[in-house]
Amino acid sequence: MSGSADRLPRLLALVPYLMSHPGAQVGEVAAVFGLSEKQLIDDLQLVWMCGLPGHTPGDLIDVSWDGGEILIDNAETIARPLRLGIDEASALLVALRTLAARPELALPEGGVPDALPRVTAKLERAAGEGAATVSSQVAVDVDAAPDALPRVREGLTKGRRLSLRYYVPGRDEVTPREVDPMRVLVVDGRAYLEGWCYRAEAMRLFRLDRVLGVEVLDVPADPPAEAEPRDVTDGVFRPSPTDELVELELSAAGRWVAEYYPCEQVTELGEGRLRVALRARDEDWILKLALRLGDTGRVVSPPAMAESVREEAERALALYAHRS
Repeated sequence: MSGSADRLPRLLALVPYLMSHPGAQVGEVAAVFGLSEKQLIDDLQLVWMCGLPGHTPGDLIDVSWDGGEILIDNAETIARPLRLGIDEASALLVALRTLAARPELALPEGGVPDALPRVTAKLERAAGEGAATVSSQVAVDVDAAPDALPRVREGLTKGRRLSLRYYVPGRDEVTPREVDPMRVLVVDGRAYLEGWCYRAEAMRLFRLDRVLGVEVLDVPADPPAEAEPRDVTDGVFRPSPTDELVELELSAAGRWVAEYYPCEQVTELGEGRLRVALRARDEDWILKLALRLGDTGRVVSPPAMAESVREEAERALALYAHRS
């Protein structure tokens, strides 16, 4: 007999199946769920004792299987398959992205299983808006170097400077960088190289899925004394007081912005809506955030920024209409 850990998820799937297949035969349903007919009837007998709090006859699920035909009633509250909550979906997505970013955890040879990207994409589609809470910004499709992580680790192990080709989504350009690597870390499910960047003359974090090429140079890594690792306990993004302050109004579906990005002010507007004030690192960043929000949020101020968002949205709609 199966244990309760196996039985509960099966029952949660069984009831919606029976609701959508009225009159299904015992043998047919048993085959679908990989059970014997006796195991299925045991499950049906348990379903018959389940229902809403109160436990009166009117609260319990009504199920019968006389003559081998299964009929179920009074189960509308669980008539749809169980769905992941936002927290559950987010936890799974973070774990999957962490695994994909650290292939040495997935396979001894260092390869990433083909199933990982497929499972991640399927979960993102299923999670819908909930997946947005674990995405740092609009997805960018770039041809990332598949050997970025092992090359970076080689540079760290050998103490050598790295030459990178790095995609900067805010400016939509690829920049050459020479970096003295200091560590590889995973934040919010994404792998980053942290090191001293000679182009910026400062410490920088580089997302490995935006690294288009890596070369280990025959030059010793020698970061200056002021090079200190960043505290990423509260995430990667750190707004500057000099960044422009932007106000957004968010619907209940857009509240994830306040949970994910550092906000200087959050005001409840009722019915799940929020007004938030946050620092925008640059105009491109807030444009992408606003377009991503769609009808779940809008830029309120400054007026020039709101106008830029409106114009960008109109351009995007015009382009979509032209291609259609």
